Amino acid sequence: MSLATIAPPGAATASAPARRGWLFPLVAFVLLAQMAIAMVTTAVEQTPTVDEPVYLGAAATYLEQHSLRFNREHPPLGKLVMAAGLAFADLHHDDDFRGDQTEFGRHLLYESGNDAQHLLLLARLPIIVLTLLFGLVVLLFARDLTGNVGAVVALALYAFSPDLIAHGSLATLDVPAAGFVLTAVWLLWRARENARYLPLAGLALGAALATKTNTLAVVPVVLFLAWHARGRIKLVAVLSLVAAAVVWASYAVVDPTQVFPQPYVEGLRLQFGFEDRVWGGYLFGVHYEGSHWYYLPAALLVKTPLGALLLWAAGTAAVVRRPQALYVLLPAGVLLAAAMTGNRDLGVRYAIFVPMFLAVAAAFAADRRFAVPAVALVAASSLWTFPYYLPYSNEVFGGPSKTHLHLHDSNVDWGQDLGRLAERLRRHSGERLWLVYKGAGVPEYYGIHAEDPRKAPLDQVHGLLVVSDTAIAKADDHLQALLDTSTPIDVVGHSITIFRRS
Repeated sequence: MSLATIAPPGAATASAPARRGWLFPLVAFVLLAQMAIAMVTTAVEQTPTVDEPVYLGAAATYLEQHSLRFNREHPPLGKLVMAAGLAFADLHHDDDFRGDQTEFGRHLLYESGNDAQHLLLLARLPIIVLTLLFGLVVLLFARDLTGNVGAVVALALYAFSPDLIAHGSLATLDVPAAGFVLTAVWLLWRARENARYLPLAGLALGAALATKTNTLAVVPVVLFLAWHARGRIKLVAVLSLVAAAVVWASYAVVDPTQVFPQPYVEGLRLQFGFEDRVWGGYLFGVHYEGSHWYYLPAALLVKTPLGALLLWAAGTAAVVRRPQALYVLLPAGVLLAAAMTGNRDLGVRYAIFVPMFLAVAAAFAADRRFAVPAVALVAASSLWTFPYYLPYSNEVFGGPSKTHLHLHDSNVDWGQDLGRLAERLRRHSGERLWLVYKGAGVPEYYGIHAEDPRKAPLDQVHGLLVVSDTAIAKADDHLQALLDTSTPIDVVGHSITIFRRS
């Protein structure tokens, strides 16, 4: 099927085959269906990533205690979405638990008689639904700007994006926050013709602000676009008030006794405190302390399919001098510039809005001869990495099996493969096991009983040595000596390496 057969709005005539009218929704359904299958499969198979237990713990306290005591650095809305899934679980935990948010997350998942994987799936499913709905926003936004052909190209890039599949299948906040920003901008585009979309844009902006505080960077852009759309200060004020009301409501629904905006300001203070810390980074084989301003563009270069990079560039070149650039490129550019000033070189998830907005930009290149082959290349690359989307990298950088040579942390190894490791180790039962695991899961829960090789003399470490790839990249002298005298025998999920040391 050629993309050219999908007629733009208004192009169909009475003599056109009736099936032509069904082609556009059918293609959209197929693209979103494959994305849904990929995300659900990933959600079922992966054990908790580093951040998820914290968010699940906060969501559980929202449900049962109406308390904001955990994860105060982020506003509540994204975790309320997760709580919608947890509402279907019979949660067990100690109401008088006194540990911190990380300890409570572990307590909820592993120490209270709950089925950890079941809780994870229930919390992940609402985020998956949101991610699919944002795919519809990409489709409709691109259709408004370019027509049906461009819309299909945009949705294809979105639906096959390994990063969006990876993070859209996790109970985390990055995709919801970025998707709400995209929705706000799309509604502002529609507000140019109909002012009724302006309050809806305020709802979407408020949802973004009520999910992650880093979306504050886009507020001036949204207000400017609101003025650009209608040119009336009263309507801009309405948008602002609606957005503020959504943020207030997200706190009030959890704990009505909180005095707004105090909890939001406290979350901002905590986030600025994180920026004062020195974080470690890893880029192109070099482990470093601190941050590099070019980290996110470099990481996106590694983790974006080649066909998408081509269409992003062509679409950006085509739209940059048009008025639509204000709605497609400006928000993404401002958010990326703000993210690049951050101090945490921990993954492309901090720039997850880029594949969303640039998928829309790519719609402007849908008429190029290379558009169909480029989309096919993206699809092939995405299907090739199934179901290991988190460690994806494109073919120039060696694919998912080589990503750990260039990037780490949530780009590759975020603790997601503990369950897969447990299955793999059944082949090696009876051997002494040593484990260095980076993640939030509890190995014993999955039947992995191991010792820490970093606490034993070199001459006592024999048998299987299992090490997360991030730990390999950041190995101290003791662990490096163990690795240098061991033989790699297996890899799990492109994120954990199994060695044998005799």
